[in-house]
Amino acid sequence: MKSYLFPFGLFVFCSLLLGKTFDSYAQVFSYSEQGTPSNVSVRTGADQTWLYIPYLKGKKVGLVVNPTSVIGQTHLVDTLLQLGVKVVKVFGPEHGFRGNADAGEKVKTGIDQKTSLPVISLYGKNKKPSAEQLSDLDVVVFDIQDVGCRFYTYISTLTYVMEACAVNGKELLILDRPNPNGHFVDGPILEEKFKSFVGLHPVPIVHGCTIGEYAKMVVGENWIESAAKLKMKIIPVQGWNHRQFYSLPVKPSPNLPNMNAIWLYPSLCLFEGTVVSVGRGTEFPFQVMGYPGMPEGNYKFTPKSVEGAKNPPYLDTLCTGFRLDDFSENYVRDLKQIYLFWLTQTYATYHDKEHFFTSYFNTLAGTDQLKKQVMEGKTEEEIRQSWQVGLSSYKAKRKKYLLYTDFE
Repeated sequence: MKSYLFPFGLFVFCSLLLGKTFDSYAQVFSYSEQGTPSNVSVRTGADQTWLYIPYLKGKKVGLVVNPTSVIGQTHLVDTLLQLGVKVVKVFGPEHGFRGNADAGEKVKTGIDQKTSLPVISLYGKNKKPSAEQLSDLDVVVFDIQDVGCRFYTYISTLTYVMEACAVNGKELLILDRPNPNGHFVDGPILEEKFKSFVGLHPVPIVHGCTIGEYAKMVVGENWIESAAKLKMKIIPVQGWNHRQFYSLPVKPSPNLPNMNAIWLYPSLCLFEGTVVSVGRGTEFPFQVMGYPGMPEGNYKFTPKSVEGAKNPPYLDTLCTGFRLDDFSENYVRDLKQIYLFWLTQTYATYHDKEHFFTSYFNTLAGTDQLKKQVMEGKTEEEIRQSWQVGLSSYKAKRKKYLLYTDFE
């Protein structure tokens, strides 16, 4: 690989996981001074059934869940039904309740074949549960694994569910899960004019919160209508804090198949607003980058139509680029920032700079400043310095809502 793409140690951090898929059980990786990982057991909010089953008994329950909503190897829906909880309906976010829809694909409302429960899509035109959809419920349970990035849409779904519950007088129970990118905060703060489903609130790209902590901030900062009226209960995680790494037991979405992709996602997702492919439709989504005819790179890939990426960029077209999990080092270093070097250098070598960015880039970045800075030839450090005032203010705000020991 060309050395200019690997200046800081991200890749050695990911090399420990080269070739590995998700384990059957979640683990926390906490690191000694020598960088040796040690595994510590974790109990997610969902795991601690004794804390919330008595609360749910006798109530009509709606669930906001997806394939990550598991207790061990059993889905939360099945567990609650087995324990006698009256589950009335399921709400499915982006990628659907079963998690096999493409990013951005319309998710259909219907009946779940396994449980015969009605499933209501919270993606597309119906992003927020309606008063009618909530009318036969007493409480809504939210249990979805997040990956800690503003443009990962499950926190937007969370916001809409919170607001719907607040306005309609419904209780909300959040079963918290660790944030695999919860050990740092980085990126530009979202500006109001770029508010969208991939960014609803003035937070940086990497927000450093669990779902539970993010929900506390949404309420505390009055980012939803009737925030003070929301009856919200959070079941925190046991055995985890922001200084530890967490290996997910289930892939959080179709195109984040392993921990390497999850750790690369904060940096590579910005390329989705450019001409560069990040490997959707390949064996290594969010682990490769490139485009047809890329002048630099020693890795070739051809995106195909697959489940979760039915129409990926450059479908059936040979691309040249880099596979970003192909390392020779076998030790781990901490990653505490978004990598901008790939973006700035790929733009610098692209032959048609006028068409490198798409209109989606500013939406993902949450600002138009990053695009301007890259086009002006600003260095990574110059760009990063421009974020610091906003990040300092955000970090002070974030601390008020933390449920777990921070990384600082």
